[in-house]
Amino acid sequence: MRRADREIQSIKDIIQVMEKCDVCRLALNDNDYPYILPLNFGMQTENEQIILYFHGANEGKKYELIAKDNRASFEMDCSHNFVTSMSNESCSCTMEYESVIGHGRIEIVPDNEKYQAFHLLMKHYHQEDGSFNPSIISCTTVLKLIVEQISGKTHIKKQKNKNL
Repeated sequence: MRRADREIQSIKDIIQVMEKCDVCRLALNDNDYPYILPLNFGMQTENEQIILYFHGANEGKKYELIAKDNRASFEMDCSHNFVTSMSNESCSCTMEYESVIGHGRIEIVPDNEKYQAFHLLMKHYHQEDGSFNPSIISCTTVLKLIVEQISGKTHIKKQKNKNL
């Protein structure tokens, strides 16, 4: 990472960033160019192993690409804030953010594991009990990405306390 001062060192801190994000961009291999798509996601962590869950229709290009090559990369970001600073000499601006990138292998979740995956998806979007209509299970495909590598980055300006 070029800016080591912005690297998130702890896996627990990376997971906290992921919990704040509401979209995960998934990149799949598609011949000459990557195929990228924004997806809602749920997450499970166990002993610092992260598993991401996604859902979608029962057919489409992403499933064709996964069947050919199940390697996938992902990116998510949050806490965006455009910051400007003006002085007599100059004007500068920057963007505050928190982000996570990684890769792993993706697979289709078997029917007997879909219920738990949907529960995690709903819980991520603040449905505390994780409830959903079980009739969607049969008409939805669920994907599971087992994360093999992950890194995080943050750039949040420290606020000066004006009361000091």
